[in-house]
Amino acid sequence: MTDYTLFIVDDEQTIREGITAYLEEEYTLYSYITAEDALDDLVRRSPDLVLLDIGLPGMNGIEALERFREIRSDLLVIMITAYEDVNSVIQCMKKGAYDYIVKPIQMEGLDVTIRNALETIRLKKEIKQLQEKQIRKNMPCFIGESQVIHDIMDYIERVAKSPDTPVLILGETGTGKELIASSIHHRSPNFQGPFITVNCAAIPRDLIESELFGYEKGAFSGAAANGKKGLIEMADKGTLFLDEVGDLNLEAQAKLLRFMENGEFYKVGGTEKRHVTARIVSATNKNLEEMIENEKYRSDLYYRISVIKIQVPSLNERGGDVLIFARYFLQMFNVKFGRDLTGINKTARVMLERFQWKGNVRELKNMMERGVLMANGPELTPEDLGLRDRGVPGGKDEPLALLPLSPEGVDLNAMRSYMDKFYFSQAMELAQGNETKAARLLKLKHHAFRYQYKKNINDQEHLD
Repeated sequence: MTDYTLFIVDDEQTIREGITAYLEEEYTLYSYITAEDALDDLVRRSPDLVLLDIGLPGMNGIEALERFREIRSDLLVIMITAYEDVNSVIQCMKKGAYDYIVKPIQMEGLDVTIRNALETIRLKKEIKQLQEKQIRKNMPCFIGESQVIHDIMDYIERVAKSPDTPVLILGETGTGKELIASSIHHRSPNFQGPFITVNCAAIPRDLIESELFGYEKGAFSGAAANGKKGLIEMADKGTLFLDEVGDLNLEAQAKLLRFMENGEFYKVGGTEKRHVTARIVSATNKNLEEMIENEKYRSDLYYRISVIKIQVPSLNERGGDVLIFARYFLQMFNVKFGRDLTGINKTARVMLERFQWKGNVRELKNMMERGVLMANGPELTPEDLGLRDRGVPGGKDEPLALLPLSPEGVDLNAMRSYMDKFYFSQAMELAQGNETKAARLLKLKHHAFRYQYKKNINDQEHLD
């Protein structure tokens, strides 16, 4: 049996002693004459349940109830009253009391009330354990040590506490927006409900209403004989993830807005009003504010879906997270393909960090999958990953491979700036911070080196 701890707070000695004698074989008990004493012990002894008299000396039970709940919002409190004072009882229940009992206390009735309360606690603990297990399944979203990812993790923890506040996730393709949506769902109070994903860009214009809201039998030619439940209804008591919400046409936007206003809708061909309770999480890689200016997106829908906004950084903005992801995917594909590669060689690691990830985490995942399949081992090389074929600059001991000029052109100033920063940093590292030696390595006069080095460092700090 789980060991539960109970506080008994009552100024009558006979009450405290009677309850203690009846319950002491089943629970760990602590008794107090005043609420102040019990509150002082709250953190140290962390009770599961409090039996709290309303008519206490000093701080009364109603005030104490508020303080208990302020400190521990999950704490269950059963009020004890000397007579059935309806107003006091109602006041306590409104302030979060679990239940109440009336003096003189019938021990059998008290036992049933306590058992019901503790069953509630047990179920909450089981739900929390289940929730933590589900969270662990979605951890790939949180791979990384960069500060920006830690900030997003903290933000998600706060956002997820609400079961129905709409969230809009913004970011480039391949940054893991769906994983973040899933993580919000699994951290929310409705995590046991379904997580339904809708790719808005993939639904044809003439089917969007029936796909989202469903239809009744015979609603249109070709409709299923028994009708169909829509994706919104399937997400009831859970989360509906609208991926690529920026691709909805204006007609579909209007229908989605009507649903989001009150959670009510009609199936296509139906007359019965239906109601769904679900959190709406949306995602897009488009600039919705610019689309609003061009009259391609409804401003009222935008403000409705973006009560909370989360901007997901690109992989290029996540610093050293590239290699953390790469090692994670290496292990994943080792298991999937039955390989035993031991790591990524030094040159490949340097090239991975220099690569410009247009496809973000998804592109890196695909590259690692190819590498694990193609590698002869024991370590992944640039050839395994296809990095040399893509013109990525190599390691320190290799000549710098230049990118071919594409039809879109190249940002020459950016390339020069990158090369300056790279070689100035390398020179200072090799010279162990001696500017004179570093200047010689770059065939520069000392004053010229100092001027350019400080300029580059200042530029970098400004960018950071």
